[in-house]
Parts: sequence; C-alpha cells; structure tokens
Amino acid sequence: MIRVRPDPLPWLYRWRTDLIQTPLFGLITAFFGSIALAISLFERSGNLQHRIARIWAGGCVWASGSKLRLVGAENLHRCEVAVYASNHTSYMDTPVIFSSLPFQFRILARRELWRIPFIGWYLDRSGQMPIDTDNPRATLSSLGTATKALRSKMPLFVFPEGRRTAGGELQSFLSGAAYLAIRAQVPLVPMALRGVFDLLPMHARHFFPGELTLSIGRPIETKGMSLRQMDELTARLRVAIVELLETANESATKERRIADECTVV
Repeated sequence: MIRVRPDPLPWLYRWRTDLIQTPLFGLITAFFGSIALAISLFERSGNLQHRIARIWAGGCVWASGSKLRLVGAENLHRCEVAVYASNHTSYMDTPVIFSSLPFQFRILARRELWRIPFIGWYLDRSGQMPIDTDNPRATLSSLGTATKALRSKMPLFVFPEGRRTAGGELQSFLSGAAYLAIRAQVPLVPMALRGVFDLLPMHARHFFPGELTLSIGRPIETKGMSLRQMDELTARLRVAIVELLETANESATKERRIADECTVV
C-alpha cells in the first residue's frame, strides 16, 4: 500500500535515514561504483557494468526500506528495441528503473548527474549519454548519438520531463523521446512511477519508505511516422503515462479500502 509522506516527517524516519540508510547508500554506491570503474578499464561495451548497476540499484531500493512492484511487465518483452519513457519524481527513480528493466539499455540524462562522485564516473565509463538542455548544439549531438545506439539495437531510457517534479505533479514533456523513437523508427514505451516521490521528493534528504510501483504500458508504434508528428507522439506519450498513473492510483485506493474494511472486521 502506498502511503502519503507526512510533513513534517516524524523523527524516527529522520533518525533512521541519517544513522543507517545514508551510510548504507554511501557504502553500496562506493563499493559497486569502484567495481564498475575497475571493470571499465578493460570492458568498453558497458554490458558488464550495466549488470553491476542493476545490483547497485537493487541494493539502493533495499536500503531505502521500500518494496517495489512491477505492473505490466509483459509489455517489456513486446519489442526487441524501444525508447522507454517515464515520469521523473525523485533521485530514487534511477535505481528503481535500473533494478526493474531486465535487459541491457542506456540512459539519456541531464549532464549534471555526471558531476556526482562514483555515479558520474559510472555514467561516463559505461556508455550512458549526457544531454545539456541549455546548449542546443550539444543537445542535437546527444540525440544523434542516441539515435545511432537505437539503430544498433540498444534500447534507451529517458525522462521526457527533463527534470524532477517539485510537487509531485506531472510536468510538461520535452519532445526528445518522440524524436528518438521516430528517427530510429522504434516503439515508444510509456512507464509510470508511483510512490517514489513520497519516498524522497526534491529538496528532501530523509526517506519515507513505502510501496513503489513501476507500471509499464503497451508500446506506441512509430513506423511510418515523420518528425512532423513529433508533437503528436509526445502528447500521446503523456496521455498514456497519465492513464497509467490514474490506474495505479485507483488500485492503491481499492487496496486501502479493503485494508480498512479488514481492520474494522
């Protein structure tokens, strides 16, 4: 059951984060980051580093004290290569995504992440793709590199909002995900994260564990589409993610009602 984060957060959660979870995160990240960095000296494809990143991500979700549920997992196997796109709610989104997608993929992410110790080193040495939205020329170059990766059969993951939400609401979408899917003529797969915002929202540093849900929708086909339909595809993607979030909210409400009825009985 997904819980709503209280404000202010009770002292027990703050104490547990400061004394237990934050040190655990640091140790897990430093340990697996060091292994990935060492492996990158002789393994240039990034495939082995990706496997290590999945273990790191699972460790991060475990250290947060949360349970992760995957909904619509069958949609992950409907296409060989695709652009996967999700709402962006928290720094914890990335561990949730890495621990959930059971195949090799690369991410297109904001360049600022490359400045974080260990995480940035991993991103730089494992074939991930930075994008600088403040520099149009650099953005075009990154999109070109990403398109080549898709055409070479490497799936990509992007956050179409471009940055984390400050209040939990879904923001407007940039057209990068639609651009990549159309240019490479691969499906666009909508995904929705729920519960991760309450776990660790923007500007917060303490965890509020609960149930995290990643919902995967049916792929949106792009064969035959042109770049003139980029805005149309972006709108379709956003609608699909909204529907996934609404379905997840309805399911959580139903589960909460059943739990309350059982408590009364």
